[in-house]
Amino acid sequence: MPAKLSIRSSVRRRAATGALGLALLGTGVAPAAARDGGPDLSRFYDQRVRWSACRGLEVPKDLQCGKVTVPLDYARPGAGTLDLALARYRATGPARGSVLLNFGGPGGSGVSALASAGQAFMPLTNGYDVVGFDPRGVGRSSPVTCGPATEKIVEAIGGDRDMADARAVLARLRDAAAECARHSGPVLSHIGTVDSAHDMDVIRAALGDDRLTYLGFSYGTRLGAVYAARFPDKVGRMALDGVDTLTEPPAEQGLAGARGQQTALEHFLDWCVEDIGCPFGRDARDARRQVVRLVRSLDADPVPSSLGREFTGQDLVGAMVQGLYSRELWPSMQRAIGQLTDDGDTRGLENFVSGGVGFPVRAAGSGRDGGLTDEEDVPRDNLPSALMAVNCADDPDRPGAERVLRSLGPLRERYEAASPVFGRYRLTQVLMCYGRPAGTDYIRERVKDVDTAKMLLVGTRGDPATPYRWTVETAERLGSPAVVLDNRSEGHTGYASSRCVHRKVDDYLLYGTLPPDGSSCGPEDAREGTG
Repeated sequence: MPAKLSIRSSVRRRAATGALGLALLGTGVAPAAARDGGPDLSRFYDQRVRWSACRGLEVPKDLQCGKVTVPLDYARPGAGTLDLALARYRATGPARGSVLLNFGGPGGSGVSALASAGQAFMPLTNGYDVVGFDPRGVGRSSPVTCGPATEKIVEAIGGDRDMADARAVLARLRDAAAECARHSGPVLSHIGTVDSAHDMDVIRAALGDDRLTYLGFSYGTRLGAVYAARFPDKVGRMALDGVDTLTEPPAEQGLAGARGQQTALEHFLDWCVEDIGCPFGRDARDARRQVVRLVRSLDADPVPSSLGREFTGQDLVGAMVQGLYSRELWPSMQRAIGQLTDDGDTRGLENFVSGGVGFPVRAAGSGRDGGLTDEEDVPRDNLPSALMAVNCADDPDRPGAERVLRSLGPLRERYEAASPVFGRYRLTQVLMCYGRPAGTDYIRERVKDVDTAKMLLVGTRGDPATPYRWTVETAERLGSPAVVLDNRSEGHTGYASSRCVHRKVDDYLLYGTLPPDGSSCGPEDAREGTG
């Protein structure tokens, strides 16, 4: 869960999308559960995707859309169904099957990401149909929403900077969680990575593939790892880029995120001060102090924004979080901060964040009955609502109020020590799931020592969201199938920013050629090559 909840963020961890700007018939054999006397899922595994031209979005003409139907509850397949939205680019020649993509999040629409970022995946169409999907609860696939409670959550965990009345904050979060449940409908009780992994197996069968070929970014690596544990005999070629943790609780994930973002900020400042136009001068050490002073100054005395509300230090921090996801964004972020410091103009930074919490929040549309939701009816708060829902469904820890209150003081010290800029911004992550039902312990307890085909895991040394050590730890946890590629570069994930990573991932997915375990890709970027 490297992403920090922020309604302000318009980019969020759509991993590949943020960095990029994201027919053979199968056997139709039902899974082992049915063969062994479990629920009969054959009608879901026997379906085939019907593809047609995509409508509604301004999408490339060669992008096709379709859907698959999955049970709301795999333990009770007769209790209702959901439709999942799919999109694909067809193979340019004979296809050996499909490669399924997940762009991260959780909460990002795979259909929209493929439409906007599909050009980067065109080499894969040399051998595959390239397929993206909206996971359950996301985009057009029965999207979850918190309705008006979205604003309450932001006010609770983002508006009280000192957390002076933490008990009242917890009460507001508990009430907001109940509103999220009312607005989202039955899918909220069946959302999470374990269910989505089962959905991917139904998608695999509906695409006509005997084994799953998969490329997952950021959160998508968690999804891929869970799939490998649940369906080891169905794993084909699997590449995981920007590897998520499988074991750390939210408090530790937030702390790792604060450290990673602080390191990325320092790298950005080292780069910035080499340019005469750097708004923080020419000395890197002084630039770090200036950033802290600027954030604190804006928190104490916000400036007007073009959005009709005040622009605070935490808004600046949120903008920098997004700008640090890709080195290609550094020049734009440098100019935007310069506009703020020179003229008080926040418009450049507003390009990195959304218009705050004042957006209209629609109720869920036609997806309430399990069918695909019309694009215009997808709730505006779907991305942060899905992020919370999935991450909380994956987290079994639900400490009570007294334990939470006791932990905040020591945690605040640790977070501020990890990052004087991002510590406070990330600290509220520990409160995100308060008031929600406890999630599954499946990921922490059972996703390990998988018996699958080889998997390629890519970790980036300067990744601000998924630290490189998570790649190493997850590889050790998954066991002998895991092969690590060390990307010695900056930014979140490597496929979009490193030609070396891109080539090695494509070579594996297309031709089965794996790099040696522990091999590396070096930094390729220079100032002239960015922006």
